[in-house]
Amino acid sequence: MNKCEIIYYISSNGNNPVKDFLESISKIQKSKAFRVFMTFQKYGLSSIMPHIKKLSGTPLWELRILGGDNIRIVYFIPHKEAILVLHGFVKKSQKTPEKELSLALKRYKDYLDRTPKI
Repeated sequence: MNKCEIIYYISSNGNNPVKDFLESISKIQKSKAFRVFMTFQKYGLSSIMPHIKKLSGTPLWELRILGGDNIRIVYFIPHKEAILVLHGFVKKSQKTPEKELSLALKRYKDYLDRTPKI
């Protein structure tokens, strides 16, 4: 099995919004999120398939931390052995809120703009 990497989006001013989000949630929620992250790191994307969903019309994916908490981590795949996590939130409705999706897309574009092209 390939070891895979989780890369955290860092804003231009050095903030790590996903890490901040994970630090703000309850201990139980945090434990669930890190369990999914550890499974991904050890076994790759296919190991977390029941927990992921493509966000239609975007290059982004949603990592669903299942349970009553409805934690969502929005990410994209820069290459096959990594995900770049962009945004985290607690989902309170059936559909991903436009505000949350817009913020994730903004961070995605910022990341691409600041990443050197090869």
